[in-house]
Amino acid sequence: MLARQARSFCLLGRRCFSEKATFNVAACDLHKLDSAPATAVEVSRDDALFYYKQMSTIRILETAAHDMYQEKKIRGFCHLCLGQEAGAVGMEAGITLDDPVITAYRAHGWTYTRGVTPLAILAELTGRVSGCADGKGGSMHMYNYNFFGGNGIVGAQVPLGAGIALKIKYMKERKVCVALYGDGASNQGQVFEAFNMAHLWKLPVIFVCENNHYGMGTSAKRSSASTEYYKRGDYMPGLRVDGQDILSVREATRFAKEYAMDQGPILIELDTYRYKGHSMSDPGTSYRTRDEVQQMRKNRDPLMLLTDRMVETDLASQEELKKIDTDAKAKVYAARDQALKDAELPLEDLYHQVLYRTPDVMVRGTEPFEYHASRTAGL
Repeated sequence: MLARQARSFCLLGRRCFSEKATFNVAACDLHKLDSAPATAVEVSRDDALFYYKQMSTIRILETAAHDMYQEKKIRGFCHLCLGQEAGAVGMEAGITLDDPVITAYRAHGWTYTRGVTPLAILAELTGRVSGCADGKGGSMHMYNYNFFGGNGIVGAQVPLGAGIALKIKYMKERKVCVALYGDGASNQGQVFEAFNMAHLWKLPVIFVCENNHYGMGTSAKRSSASTEYYKRGDYMPGLRVDGQDILSVREATRFAKEYAMDQGPILIELDTYRYKGHSMSDPGTSYRTRDEVQQMRKNRDPLMLLTDRMVETDLASQEELKKIDTDAKAKVYAARDQALKDAELPLEDLYHQVLYRTPDVMVRGTEPFEYHASRTAGL
């Protein structure tokens, strides 16, 4: 809902646009908190256009990955975040690139917001040397500066995130670690162990449960005795956020960052939804109806929600946003074409960079008494 609109300016003497606008967003559900994120949220035209461009690029990137998988250009595991774009983009808007992030294997969107190009992402998906992990990681293991993946073991990134936060506290740095996991990982013992240690040591970490309501093919109501994931920290404060509303996500993240830096860990539950199956091997239709998915697309799509706000308040025009979509599509598909032309990773390179900052070693292969030279990383 629109709260108020700021003054306008005219672009090239033809169309007048607002410089900024303020919107009312839904209040967060709170647990053990005396204050809350703002519900009257201001956004500038430049920021709104940037958020839209990022979400549009992620959606087109994931659509390209979906098509490439069906064409057998991508093999192995592939988990898409179509429908969940507001999570990565909104949280990124509430932190800085100096704040470390670690997530699970639905990581393509976060990889992009952390600064990896569409080419490096698609090249990684197709096992090319131009990939962000030299083609060795694939869909689930992408990295960049202050981005620790992309982790394939369900829930394992949560204690790792607590460890990163311990380093931040030890070094007396003014930042936080964001550690994300899904509702399907929420019942893992290691998640609660990480909560306990983080709270005891007052670590600067934001634990984020991306609740898309289905852990693989099992609904949250069937897998969890309590689906109020933001209360799962018990002694640790939490808040539940509309994960489809990028402005709600941004404000909640800003709030959580300030809290975590000063008082210790906090838990955010992002109420979100994925349009596709758990992975590309899951059609996503055996445990939910097609009508349910269509209703989410119709009523809670993150790009649609931001588009409506921008157009209604003259932050942007439909034509301008369509051009952003067109330009993003051209860049992503040019990256796709280039990725498929790039060289695949030579088999002998698979044995390199097994260890870090150690002398070169010989590592075992797949057959008895088979050894290969391994160059180490970081020297």
